[in-house]
Amino acid sequence: MALPQDGPWLDDAAGRLVRPYTVSGGRTRPTTTLDLMSLVMSTGTQPLGYLGPEHSDVLGLCEAPTSVAEVAGQLRLPAVVTKVLLSDLVDCGALTTRAPDYFHHPTDRSLLEAVLDGLRRRL
Repeated sequence: MALPQDGPWLDDAAGRLVRPYTVSGGRTRPTTTLDLMSLVMSTGTQPLGYLGPEHSDVLGLCEAPTSVAEVAGQLRLPAVVTKVLLSDLVDCGALTTRAPDYFHHPTDRSLLEAVLDGLRRRL
């Protein structure tokens, strides 16, 4: 039997062996305001005390700026559970957050043209 620290609590046949909200201790409200496009990044500070294996996984994923959506996808957890884990790490100083830069100019013509070009190539 694998211990929790051995990796994700998943089984190829059965799926997730631990309910997602167990990972967040039943909490559904993060203490930090985050949306799916918020960027999070590790500060290099190690959290004091034991938080859980998913918190360690998050720190590994956030060595470079990473969106909340990407972290949730990599962890295979619902976004709200991921936000709770991320806010735990923000609260203890192990992560920083910021809004993505491109939202300052959401109608940037070059961005829209790049998206359109990409869609045309796929169709």
